[in-house]
Amino acid sequence: MKNLLKARRLETAGLVSAAVVGAAMLAGPAFAGADTTFDTALTAFTGFLEGSGGKIITVLSLAGGVVGLASGRFSLGQVAIPVGVGVGAGTGIPIVTSTVTATI
Repeated sequence: MKNLLKARRLETAGLVSAAVVGAAMLAGPAFAGADTTFDTALTAFTGFLEGSGGKIITVLSLAGGVVGLASGRFSLGQVAIPVGVGVGAGTGIPIVTSTVTATI
């Protein structure tokens, strides 16, 4: 009985080993950062934020700050947030893109 169990374990181990070796031989190389699936969308979205889209977002943020100032409640955030949005839209995108590219 012990020999039969031992034989089955060896048979199972052999089959698993053969499957692992077969899968390893069939696997193709993987290159980090070589995938270009979303390059078109990334280029369009980045161009939008760095161009007219970023300007529109900054102007809308600035308009919200001006409306807040006109309502009589002054806070530093009403000035700092539009400035931060403008800086983020103008320089944040290249920083994030270069960081992600360097990480991958």
